[in-house]
Amino acid sequence: MLIDKIQDKQYFYTEFKNVTKDLLPWLENLAWECRCKIEKKEWKSKYNNYVIYDYEPFCSDGFEINITLSSRMSEYLNFVRFLYENKVRTLMYLKTCLSL
Repeated sequence: MLIDKIQDKQYFYTEFKNVTKDLLPWLENLAWECRCKIEKKEWKSKYNNYVIYDYEPFCSDGFEINITLSSRMSEYLNFVRFLYENKVRTLMYLKTCLSL
């Protein structure tokens, strides 16, 4: 977690790396509900480190989505991270159950 001071106000930041395209709308909605601001959303190429877009390319295969959230209270960011990690864990568990 990074701390940054802007105009004597303290903001906390957290980054989510390699968010799946299916979870992106859910995460954006959750951030809005938890009073977090999306500071940066980028599509980074898995093959070329220097290819980064701030919008979704027409062919998003081969890109990973990274999102940076900010909030004045770190508890909001911790809660968003907790819910995101639990959702990813649950989805992975359900996929393994389906493959059995």
